[in-house]
Amino acid sequence: MKSLWIVLQEQIKNFYLIRRMSLYDMKSKNQNNYLGIVWEVLTPVISIMIYWFVFGTLRQREPIEMGGTEVPFFYWLAIGFIVWTFFFQGSIEASKSIYRRLKMLSKMSFPLSAIPNITIFSKFYTHVIMLFLAFLVFQLAGYYVNIYYLQLIYFVIGTYALIFAFSLITSTLSTLVRDVHLLLNSLLRMLLYVSGVLWPLSLLSDFPLIMKLMQLNPLLYLIEGYRSVFFGTEWYIVTHWEQSLYFWGVIFLMMLIGATLHVMFRRNFIDYL
Repeated sequence: MKSLWIVLQEQIKNFYLIRRMSLYDMKSKNQNNYLGIVWEVLTPVISIMIYWFVFGTLRQREPIEMGGTEVPFFYWLAIGFIVWTFFFQGSIEASKSIYRRLKMLSKMSFPLSAIPNITIFSKFYTHVIMLFLAFLVFQLAGYYVNIYYLQLIYFVIGTYALIFAFSLITSTLSTLVRDVHLLLNSLLRMLLYVSGVLWPLSLLSDFPLIMKLMQLNPLLYLIEGYRSVFFGTEWYIVTHWEQSLYFWGVIFLMMLIGATLHVMFRRNFIDYL
């Protein structure tokens, strides 16, 4: 618990610097491109169109049932992919953020635990823009603003917390063993196909054990929560209160493990240059 408190204090104390450096990080990555930071939004949009063409058009995917009503596959897919993109990009970039900056950090006084947060924050801006674009598209499609939108802040915070907790573990392990990042990249790409992004979990209704195992994935909780907001189907936090408790239990456990590992090994990070 002491390690977790130390890490959280470092995030709060350096929040202003994290925010400023995240903006610089996002701009510097795209400064040599003609379209600049537009690529941060254009890339996931292109990916959504590709997956929709493959899984929606070629496979002739039927509308998805949500809350007793059927919703178009394209919109269902788009919301799930927006959440997935934030999680995937934030997790991958944050996992290698510390060892990529070790030389710079060895010459300055800055808490190492804030480094992954800088990367995640830079991806958070893109996530907010994508949500705004999705909001506009859904209004044009007839899925208007509803009272369930109040849940959106909760799910955004939950997604950020999941990525940060996960990155505390992976960024530490990736610094100690570089192969971890390569393994993580492959595992997360595989996770895309078992997180309810591309196909509904209801297809596994004949396999209850497999369905139960997949529901242990905290990312699935977030994806379904976002969809309940945009399609206005239910108070997902309340109707699935067991999953809500499980989700935050997993977050706390991951943060506790990640903070303990980080504080334990960060004094030795410089030895891995």
